Amino acid sequence: MPRWGAALVGVWLLGACSTVSVTDDALAMPEAVSRVSAWQTASPVPPDSDQALPLTAWWLAFHDDTLTTLINASLQAHSSVRSAQAALAQSRAQRDVTEAATLPGLRASGAAQRAGTGSGATSSAFRAGLDASWELDVFGARRLGVEAAEADLLAAAAQLGQARVSLAAEVALTYLEWLTQHQRLQVARQNLIWQEEAQQITLWRQQAGLASQLEVDQTTILVAQTRAAIAPIASSLQQTRNALAVLVGLPPQEALPLPAEPVIPQWTGGIALDIPMTTLRQRPDVQVAEARVRAAVARRDQAAVASYPTFSLAGSMDWRAPRLTDLLDASALSRALVASVGASLFDGGANRAREQAQMAALEQARIALEAAWLSALQEVEGALLSLQSSQQRVLLLTEAAAAAARAEDLARQRYQSGLIDTRALLDAQRTRLNAESEQVTALATRSADHVRLIKALGGGWSRDELAQDMKASRHEDH
Repeated sequence: MPRWGAALVGVWLLGACSTVSVTDDALAMPEAVSRVSAWQTASPVPPDSDQALPLTAWWLAFHDDTLTTLINASLQAHSSVRSAQAALAQSRAQRDVTEAATLPGLRASGAAQRAGTGSGATSSAFRAGLDASWELDVFGARRLGVEAAEADLLAAAAQLGQARVSLAAEVALTYLEWLTQHQRLQVARQNLIWQEEAQQITLWRQQAGLASQLEVDQTTILVAQTRAAIAPIASSLQQTRNALAVLVGLPPQEALPLPAEPVIPQWTGGIALDIPMTTLRQRPDVQVAEARVRAAVARRDQAAVASYPTFSLAGSMDWRAPRLTDLLDASALSRALVASVGASLFDGGANRAREQAQMAALEQARIALEAAWLSALQEVEGALLSLQSSQQRVLLLTEAAAAAARAEDLARQRYQSGLIDTRALLDAQRTRLNAESEQVTALATRSADHVRLIKALGGGWSRDELAQDMKASRHEDH
């Protein structure tokens, strides 16, 4: 083998075996988070409890078929998920472009020429050629570019997860809001029936000389106020239904599979919280921030080796002949193989500036990751506090609503017997209406707080889905 051939083989081996370490402490958890060994607020369920449920399809723990149908439909149809899926496919393609640049390139060409001068005879020339080129990745610059593109792909997959987490929670919260308004409307209408009954009894008592005009006016005022309160509740109910339709990818006026007699679903499972560091890594926004740090590390190292020499191989095979059939003749073939090396001697500091820019980009990614950790910790703690408070509120308001119902029933009986006046009955009815409305709101708030806690924990998506999403996008691309 010629000496230059041995040299090329050596260069090729060097490029094949070279590696550049991209290990970095950029992914280290902020000290403020790493020293938090337990949650400030008690977990709803101990980590080792048998009641704990996985958070991937958390809505199943509500045992509400309508909620499950709405969430599944939204995850298929909503624009935020479809846009994130398109962004993932784009990132997959960009990663493939970057990876393709590390491979040799081959180009074919051909030409036919007919030329002559003055009145002389014309001549023909035919050419066909193959040109190959390959820039050897001796110092790992191209490999680092692939690693950065791979990290961008991971970030895009995690952003798809974030879209799913946010959408599932939004659908659940909107559905719970619709249920709350529906229940409040039912309570108001039932109370209106009772108040109209009291109004009619008061009119009969007035006709019998047992009640004054003041008592009639008082019942009339209460009936009118309750009727006036029903209208905005019904309007808000319709607006919430329209918002729910849009979330599942339908026009606002489209029919939805909503229950005729809805009941506010309650969480029947458990939520087991591990130590904060382990729990928060489930969140897709933390995954996005970590992937972006990895990409920034790779691009920083890629910028650091950009000023190193470059090595490349190029080869060509060229056929030239005056006739097309002569191109197959061995004498028409010419060959060339070129090995080249290049290095920048002076660029005015451009490479150094690019490296500094990538170092600044890495610092921004680090800060964004730190912010994601702290924000995640705050959101989970806040959701735990809200859930703890709503659970206590439900217990107290359930007891209050039951007592108010008993008091109103007794007041109605005593009023019909003439033992109390209209004012006492109206007060009992107002108290019951307020207590039952507050109970409905409290039950819905407790369910909504469960949803908010699940969202804060990154429920509705799992880290295992990263690989599945990336694999699915690759199949779609091909």
